[in-house]
Amino acid sequence: MRRTRVVLLGAAGRDFHDFNLLYRGNDAFEVVAFTAAQIPNIAGRAYPPSLAGPGYPRGIPIVPEAELPDLIRREKVDLVVMAYSDLPHLEVMHKASIALAAGASFLMPGPHGTELRSTKPVVSICAVRTGAGKSPLTRYISRYLRSQGRRVAIVRHPMPYGDLAAQAVQRFATMDDLDRAHCTIEEREEYEPHLRDGAIVFAGVDYEPILRAAEKEADIVIWDGGNNDLPFFAPDLQFVVADPHRAGHELSYHPGEANFRKADVIVVSKTDSARPEDVRHIEESAARANPRATVVRGGLGLAVPDAERLRNRKVIVVEDGPTLTHGGMTFGAATLVAEAHGAVIVDAQRSAVGSLADVYVNYPHLRRILPAMGYSPTQVLELEETIRGSEAEIVLDGSPVDLGRLVRVPQPIVPVTYTYDDLDRRVAGILDQFLARHPSAPSA
Repeated sequence: MRRTRVVLLGAAGRDFHDFNLLYRGNDAFEVVAFTAAQIPNIAGRAYPPSLAGPGYPRGIPIVPEAELPDLIRREKVDLVVMAYSDLPHLEVMHKASIALAAGASFLMPGPHGTELRSTKPVVSICAVRTGAGKSPLTRYISRYLRSQGRRVAIVRHPMPYGDLAAQAVQRFATMDDLDRAHCTIEEREEYEPHLRDGAIVFAGVDYEPILRAAEKEADIVIWDGGNNDLPFFAPDLQFVVADPHRAGHELSYHPGEANFRKADVIVVSKTDSARPEDVRHIEESAARANPRATVVRGGLGLAVPDAERLRNRKVIVVEDGPTLTHGGMTFGAATLVAEAHGAVIVDAQRSAVGSLADVYVNYPHLRRILPAMGYSPTQVLELEETIRGSEAEIVLDGSPVDLGRLVRVPQPIVPVTYTYDDLDRRVAGILDQFLARHPSAPSA
């Protein structure tokens, strides 16, 4: 009987997870390729044999998504599986149409087949878009649970941009761990703030053993989602963050809308900087799409040391890379700080070099500000050169990473920090109820 031939559309994360759970060791299917999108330097590699398992002695090739129509015809592909996130609904259907036109079926796997079950209670934090404010909320929840005497392990959505076999299961407890793993800027942006808080982070490629490793060190597992992807673990309590600066996106992006409809708690973030009508828009969307969810408002507290030194000074604003690129934002926390304190924002595009210059071509919505791109050592050097070549007197760093550890520039680097503001202690109250429902998670 002929095996169903499969291609997974991916971005080095969800695609590998879906393969591991749905197709690895499954004799009814043969995965002929992964495709690559969103993340540079992924295409041209292979998912290694050690992870692919029996039947894939050479691993599984990773090819550019642009090759999909030819790939379907050449390899006689039966099924194309959508396995990455933060896409407008219209773009998802364009990809489905490309697959159908080439003769293949199109599938979006659901949570029942792709969520792992934990032996410990799971709190999941997801979002409707990249850059919605999920990371500050995750840090707040982690700190609160630990303040109540619970051991917490944070498991982060995958970002396996290096040696996939070596990254199968990763545990980070110190900054030195990040150095030894040769983490990219994008990985550091997600891991460093947790480590500075004293939390342990797990990540990698193969999430069954990752989860089992985390369970050994935790009373409660926190799923720290990536982009607007669905959780990899079945949650006992699911928070989903919606961004009022992009009101309407909660019902127009994949799979963010699914998260929005699935949430136990919808957190409308950044309410202290958003227009009131945009906050109300999301609350009205929640009332229609997910009336069972608890809807809370949160703020984003911004801080910068010695803010007065910014006034009338030329600054180059560095923001979180994914938030600006496939997240589609035109500003971030550092931009708000610069404008609030009278800084003069220089146009980073004028000094951009190499792949950083290409970013402005590929993402034309970007103006002036510099995304903290660093998917490779070469790109980190280009980031450094772009900052050096600018007319800025100060680097205003709104990325979550400690940029000064990675680049050497003559300008002083001023960090912007941002924390979740639990207005009226609504999130804390929800967590208290969660802890009461899970007394099996012992206090320290």
